[in-house]
Amino acid sequence: MRADRLVSLVLLLRQHGRLSAAALARELEVSTRTVLRDIEALSAAGVPVYAERGRHGGFALLPGFRTELTGLNPDEALALLVAGSRRGAQAFGLGSALASAMLKVVDALPESYRATAAGAAERLLMDPETDLLSRRLVAEELPDSIAAEILRAVFAGHRLQIHYAAVDQAPKWRTVDPIGLVTVRDQGYLLATRSGADRTYRLSRVLAAKELPEPAQRPDRVDLERAWRDRSTRFRTGGDQVTVLLRLDPARREELVGTALAVRTEEADPDGRLRLEVTFQDPRHAAWALWQLGTHAEALAPQWLRDSLRARATAIATRYGAPSATERHPESRTTSGGG
Repeated sequence: MRADRLVSLVLLLRQHGRLSAAALARELEVSTRTVLRDIEALSAAGVPVYAERGRHGGFALLPGFRTELTGLNPDEALALLVAGSRRGAQAFGLGSALASAMLKVVDALPESYRATAAGAAERLLMDPETDLLSRRLVAEELPDSIAAEILRAVFAGHRLQIHYAAVDQAPKWRTVDPIGLVTVRDQGYLLATRSGADRTYRLSRVLAAKELPEPAQRPDRVDLERAWRDRSTRFRTGGDQVTVLLRLDPARREELVGTALAVRTEEADPDGRLRLEVTFQDPRHAAWALWQLGTHAEALAPQWLRDSLRARATAIATRYGAPSATERHPESRTTSGGG
């Protein structure tokens, strides 16, 4: 998060003109030693920060300092700010270059956006559980109109209405207080609260979205990585978990791993299929995951899961094995032409 902090430091100096190291430390909630290190990093990045000694001294920017960056609209600038605000630059040793670039991006934002620029970046977390090179901003394909409404509500701190299709439920509208967006294993999630309770929504199941004018009930600052970690832990340790022994086509392994809580044992059968011991959140989760895999997977145990899948398949086969209404009543068909 250092790049975010460097941007915040410059914004504070622009707003107040001059601040002491102690005042900057209080505003940024860090030590004065950290502030001094950040000042050195800004100087190395070419930002003209200078120190004034004396009773009313402190750190300030050279008068008239402003970076130049043209051709970006506010949404594009925010996208770059978010993309550059995570761990990638530190991983590749680009911290000072990133700080300079982010300052230019902040300057491209309208005046009203600058004070909350760093806060907006905190509302997106890209793939905390996967490697850097596989990250995406929005992992799943969403219509632009839906993505835009969700992003606006998240950044602006407004309430959000979503038409959401939960697993095995009819879609319905929900009003939520959005906290942030997370991508994990190429899947996107909206972290929110609803009536004060934590809720996590899969983006691919959002059928429509509408930003509302009223402010969201949420904290001003958020540690999104910690929030995601806490929710993931509750999900993995809660509920009536189910362990399933199954055979699987190797081509569908990654799909299964992406939805399962754990895969503990794995071996290959003579026909090339994998034999896995997989843990799911609850019986409904297990039945749903195996049904998605169709004939590419076979549940070997427990027996109740085999019975459930067989009953569902039998019902589908019965429905489509019977003649359709048109075939039963051919006289109801509409014909064209005359005689």
